[in-house]
Amino acid sequence: MKRYRIMILMIAVMMGISAFGKVTPNERQAREMFDRIYQMVYGPQGSTFRYSVNIVGLYKTAGTIWYKGNKQRFVESRYASWSDGNRFYRVDKKEHTVELHNPKSKKKDRFASKFTFSPDNYYYHIADSREGFVIMLDAKPGVKSGIKHVKAIIDKITRAPKSLKIKVAFFWTTVNISNFRSGGISDAIFNFPESAYRGYEFIDKRPD
Repeated sequence: MKRYRIMILMIAVMMGISAFGKVTPNERQAREMFDRIYQMVYGPQGSTFRYSVNIVGLYKTAGTIWYKGNKQRFVESRYASWSDGNRFYRVDKKEHTVELHNPKSKKKDRFASKFTFSPDNYYYHIADSREGFVIMLDAKPGVKSGIKHVKAIIDKITRAPKSLKIKVAFFWTTVNISNFRSGGISDAIFNFPESAYRGYEFIDKRPD
């Protein structure tokens, strides 16, 4: 009888775990929409948009960024970068320096290590609002990546991202997005224009 009760208890626990692991229609819809938008941004067709970032009032910046597969480029008032997938160039216009990094190195940007992200590490939820669709992401238990929560506002017609509110550790970062375009991005955009920075100090940080 004791073994029977233990077996019943084990079955109940397993059924509870199974029920807990089921994906609700809301979660499925949220993940499917998120995956489509993620592809619009980081897919092989490339994307570009304007952004403004505010990290709890401690750090503010704005600029334009381009993505295409493993390639990336951004331009701000002081900083700019080019990465063709093999080399990452970071320009400091104030200090007149050009740093060369491994594109996979977290040291290439002081905030890069705080914003590590893997889509499978989160629970998803979607809601409607006047601003647009709201997709919310919450890190699963045990996930050690820097990003803990995300609240993304999505345009209802174009499905373009409008803003992101990201929680990293104990602080929130707000990213406003405009002029979003997916597709039509040339590979030439990611080639570092060395001739434009003649006279700058060149610093090779590799291997890093």
